[in-house]
Amino acid sequence: MSSIDPVRPVEVELHDEAVAEISFYIPATGTATRPRRTLKYGDTFAVFDSHGDMGASAGGADGLFHKDTRYLSRLELLLNNRPLLLLGSNLRDDNGLLSVDLTNPDFYEDDQIVLQKDLVHVARTIFLWRGTAYQRLAVRNYGDRTINVSISLLFKSDFADLFEVRGLHRARRGVLTQAAKETDRVVLSYRGLDDAVRTTTVAFDPVPAELDANAAIYRLELKPGEMRPLFLIVSCNAPEDRAVLPFARGMLQARRELRSATQEATSIETSNEVFNEVLCRSAADLNMLMTDTPEGRYPYAGIPWYSTTFGRDGLITALQMLWCDPGVARGVLRHLAAYQAHDTDAQSDAEPGKILHEMRHGEMAALGEVPFGLYYGSVDATILFVLLAGLYAERTNDHETIVQLWPAIEAALGWIDGVGDPDQDGFVEYKRATDKGLVNQGWKDSQDAIFHADGTLAEGPIALAEVQGYVFAAKTAIARCARRLHLADEARRLDADAKRLARAFEASFWCEEIGTYAIALDGNKRPCAVSSSNAGQLLFSGMIQPARAARVAKGLLGPRFFSGWGIRTIARGESRYNPMSYHNGSVWPHDNALIALGLARYGFKDGVSHLFKGLFDAATYMDLRRLPELFCGFQRQPNRGPTLYPVACSPQAWASATPFSLVEASLGLEFDPRRGEIRLRNPTLPSFLDEVILRNLRLGDASGDVVVRRQGKGVSLEPLRARGRMQVSIVSSPQS
Repeated sequence: MSSIDPVRPVEVELHDEAVAEISFYIPATGTATRPRRTLKYGDTFAVFDSHGDMGASAGGADGLFHKDTRYLSRLELLLNNRPLLLLGSNLRDDNGLLSVDLTNPDFYEDDQIVLQKDLVHVARTIFLWRGTAYQRLAVRNYGDRTINVSISLLFKSDFADLFEVRGLHRARRGVLTQAAKETDRVVLSYRGLDDAVRTTTVAFDPVPAELDANAAIYRLELKPGEMRPLFLIVSCNAPEDRAVLPFARGMLQARRELRSATQEATSIETSNEVFNEVLCRSAADLNMLMTDTPEGRYPYAGIPWYSTTFGRDGLITALQMLWCDPGVARGVLRHLAAYQAHDTDAQSDAEPGKILHEMRHGEMAALGEVPFGLYYGSVDATILFVLLAGLYAERTNDHETIVQLWPAIEAALGWIDGVGDPDQDGFVEYKRATDKGLVNQGWKDSQDAIFHADGTLAEGPIALAEVQGYVFAAKTAIARCARRLHLADEARRLDADAKRLARAFEASFWCEEIGTYAIALDGNKRPCAVSSSNAGQLLFSGMIQPARAARVAKGLLGPRFFSGWGIRTIARGESRYNPMSYHNGSVWPHDNALIALGLARYGFKDGVSHLFKGLFDAATYMDLRRLPELFCGFQRQPNRGPTLYPVACSPQAWASATPFSLVEASLGLEFDPRRGEIRLRNPTLPSFLDEVILRNLRLGDASGDVVVRRQGKGVSLEPLRARGRMQVSIVSSPQS
């Protein structure tokens, strides 16, 4: 997951007993009164309500945000000083545009209707491009007589740091300076305690009849059938010497960039139109979350809380997308290598060789009020970096990139074998360096996520089960890479390390009394004998013995774990099980995706199909067919959808990548660029799919389209198009 960063401690009274304060928490204070819609471009994102407003209705993290600062906190549209009625609100399929249709309510004077409802139509069209939010209002009179109306746009900015928006209280803030006003624009500015000046420029075309520091008013006389366009452009830190493109040209440029960014990726079509909608939304969300960095494209973790570089999230998302768009992995690896730690710094949990956990650009990070400017408090990002590098090399045969990355890979391996294993017992462990860091530093990083069977919280240093699996997978993958680079001694050492780790892990983590692996070892090397989905990720790593893998798989697909929608993070009946919790009983799509890949690795294809079907069914109930970061783990009930988690990020990168991982697991996709072969190992299709078409399936310079069809209990494969040297075939054999 993405990190839970410090916000205001929350104290809750329950039966006159105070629940302990939680320092790492995202508060949920109420239900949103209007659904929210999100747009993102680069380091800028916006959260609107369904009317296209910001800050006009309760319950959402509304605003225009740029580099972890809210540059616009309110934007409300009024007609004759009244809110409009919503007709419809839609995101374009590629997430490039938000369209909102509004109309007037009945207006009364002296108990008489003076303007009947549904005569004035207002179409709002909104998009983001290069630090700027563009909006067009098309106001049309559908009545049979001339209508006089006023259009008001109310706006303001609090320049709140993202962590303030999340609930963190600050004793001091910077200064909001007086707004600078011209005839067609207002410039709002703020000088932070970090001495940086942040500005929001709100520009109007045509010039409003009235304009002040927080409002613009148009007075329109509309003849029957007449439409008047009004344009609003909001820019974050716009340089004085850079002209902002007008609406139409900006929209054209944004569309061109959006199309060009997805040309290299494989696309999927299926026989199920609803699943096609899920895939379309997932692909659009992933493309929206991609952000250009000097080192390449990087998937920001999620909106609204995690729209920035997260190491673990980016690495796992790149792993999930490796088969269909390996260029993402190249950008992620290069970007994270550029920020690899070289020194020890307790405040940021940095140690030589560690890979970044989180990067922040806001005022509070600059001042050290939160430790996340460049923060390295992740036990697994460094290992996943090595794993992704090894798998990327196998997927692409891109030796040039791997050679460039090799010093960073060696430094990461040095951390894994050195500081990452402080007592040199062979297991990578974590313990935060200061009380400002994250208590838990695996993907389940809630403060109560790692515990013993009796509910007692584990104390560090903590060795997580899945982290040891990542180490095994990373060392075996990078050993294969080392052989291809003619580093035979290094390859032998890495293979020997991996085998030694697997033996030690079986001896220390297997808990016969619960029939699975402990979630972790605590600081005293005591197993936390809790049935968790962490053991499922061990299947993904390929480290565990086949007989025990079968027991783990059976448990994960049984009623204690499987809710009907997916596998819970913690099995029902465990001491801290709570289906409404963040990590102790909820369902995380990306966690399920890695488990599905693990089930496929060990040949449990029926389990893959079962899991695939549950997550697909869940997506059919979700807004926009979008799988969120997580949802509650309540048992599935007939004729009811899954229960949502109130502050889940949506979209979230690794949740959006989950449908692509499920397709990969079902089809058993393997890539061998040296032989020019793509193999489908023991492919299956879940019950809701009769056909899957992969378009622009790429292997080196070659590409092709193929269709996989259900054929009795198996599948058939038919090539549709081929360009270059590439062979696609079905392989029926065991895999481990």
